[in-house]
Amino acid sequence: MAPPLPSDPGLAAFGSSLTAITLAELGDKTFFMALILAVRHSARLVFVGAFAALAAVTLLSLGVGYGLRELLPQSLVPWIAAVLFLGFGLKLLVDAQALDAGAAKEEAEEAEEAEEAVNAAEQAQRQSGPWAVIWEAFALVFVAELGDRTQFATILLATAPAQVFSFAGLLAGTLAGHALVTWLAVGAGKWIGGRVNEQLLYRLSGGLFVAFGLVSLLQALGSVAGR
Repeated sequence: MAPPLPSDPGLAAFGSSLTAITLAELGDKTFFMALILAVRHSARLVFVGAFAALAAVTLLSLGVGYGLRELLPQSLVPWIAAVLFLGFGLKLLVDAQALDAGAAKEEAEEAEEAEEAVNAAEQAQRQSGPWAVIWEAFALVFVAELGDRTQFATILLATAPAQVFSFAGLLAGTLAGHALVTWLAVGAGKWIGGRVNEQLLYRLSGGLFVAFGLVSLLQALGSVAGR
């Protein structure tokens, strides 16, 4: 008999993606980019540009994840989701252990890389005005988010079976997580940036994805037992 699934895949998807994205995005390079830009420009304009970029990457990532899920045999989807979730979660836990001695250095490097990218973009900027600020924030955050751990997290969440996580729930939760972290970056980034414990965030994220992997593994085993 298959193990019981969440009573509401939409609610499960929303809560899980909101938590995963918030943990992954805090203290990330895009967080510091939004922070730096908000210090130099209108926080409202920076939020619009940065969130638009994150929303675009989210849609792209969900499309990739759902595309993979549709292309794969449905009987293999829970197994593949379990392997991907467990692998990503364990990698984050290993990375957290490696941060033990250099967490502060890692965070400083993230902030330094973000500032260098912002400085380079502003030196090349030839226009001024609200749309120029929005475009700068959009372009910087979009490029920085591609290949980032948050994008991989979104793709992995989208590979989960529909009975576990619904598309609407994932989309809403992921966008809500990005909106929350971007709002924190432009509104209280300086205060939060100095208090983020990146090692703890990695451990929490890793534990969360390991939990997702175990749920997918239970579902895969249950589907085999139910045949």
